[in-house]
Amino acid sequence: MILSIEDLSIRSRERTIVDGVSLTVREGEFMALVGQSGSGKSLLSQAIGQLLPSNLRAAGKVLFEGDNLLDYDLREMRTLRGRRLSYIFQDYQGAFTPFRSIGAHFDEYQKIHGEKSKTVRRDKAAEALESVGLDAALLRRYPFQLSGGQLQRTAIATALLLSPRLLIADEATTALDSVSGHRVLELLARKQQETGCAILFITHDWRHVRRYADRLAVMKEGRIVESGGKHRILDHPQHEYTRRLIEAAPVLGRSLRSGLEQEEQA
Repeated sequence: MILSIEDLSIRSRERTIVDGVSLTVREGEFMALVGQSGSGKSLLSQAIGQLLPSNLRAAGKVLFEGDNLLDYDLREMRTLRGRRLSYIFQDYQGAFTPFRSIGAHFDEYQKIHGEKSKTVRRDKAAEALESVGLDAALLRRYPFQLSGGQLQRTAIATALLLSPRLLIADEATTALDSVSGHRVLELLARKQQETGCAILFITHDWRHVRRYADRLAVMKEGRIVESGGKHRILDHPQHEYTRRLIEAAPVLGRSLRSGLEQEEQA
């Protein structure tokens, strides 16, 4: 088990936002965390890497390869993030400083994590861009000179640059159209197969869950209400909230209703 979250709660001064969540991610799997906006799934993903806003506090355990990340200090987390644990966020454009070239971003990222050779840094950056279908010549360009799709692929290349063990993709396709979102997920799935990393995919889009996930967990109002294998949950949801979410997804809803009718007739 690469990640094991145990009885995790996230609180502000006024209230509990995430309440006693337990969740596991196995090595090399594509795990989806599904829920409507405001369910707490993004805050949960931020708590894993100690990225919560300063007004929120997390309690419980976040065991990553056996270590409780909530016990890590800032220096230890900075070393961990990027190298063993990496993120792709919905606001991928915010990951780039406008007045620095793409190559400078890759270079600094590697220097922070201890790569001293300028030649190695340059070669790795070029390989990373080419691995996501982009020309290494883009290293000389600035973020505003890239299209949205190119920037998203660059963000993925950066996140995977140091071969992390776990990649957390937090609503990584929400700002994209359906075709671009599909391409991004295809790319992530391919990179997962190549590198063996596990993916925790935060989403509310059941189409992506159905196509890519191995297992999934459903979150409602700060709690996990159902988790298990993808096919079991999609075909036979146990919780009423899960059932309503699936029924609200056009294609999935029709499939679920058809299955229920067949069960009733039997």
